[in-house]
Amino acid sequence: MTMNVEGIAGLKALVGEHLGYSDYMEITQERVNTFADATGDHQWIHVDPERAKAESPFGGPIAHGYLTLSLGPVLMPTIMTVSGVRMGVNYGCEKVRFPSPVPVGANLRLGAQLDKVDDLPNDGAQVYMTFTFESQGAPKPSCVAQIIFRYYE
Repeated sequence: MTMNVEGIAGLKALVGEHLGYSDYMEITQERVNTFADATGDHQWIHVDPERAKAESPFGGPIAHGYLTLSLGPVLMPTIMTVSGVRMGVNYGCEKVRFPSPVPVGANLRLGAQLDKVDDLPNDGAQVYMTFTFESQGAPKPSCVAQIIFRYYE
């Protein structure tokens, strides 16, 4: 169930809290191919299932790491939304790691923790979260990223 947070004060009240998990999303070959077309990254480990099965150490095609990271805006609103703000923007990332691959066909979910909230001028706040993307059944996360958002009331 999606948590609705009211404004910057609501975000500050959640510092240090794990916010929950998204539902799982299947990572299809079609999604991987579409991402490859959008980015120009057509490396065979992503887009050639037969070759990836025969030659890759992963046993088949895998999603691009940045595809995994790019699913944050799709999955995060299923965990938490923020109301009572006039604008929210993605400000960037502090650190991003891809500890294990996401095989095509895997079910992927996002876990989120709110780490810190800093006040900004003009009724704003800079919000730091840790996003952890997990492939169902994998021993390690697929992606761990420290994400920064800015919200303005």
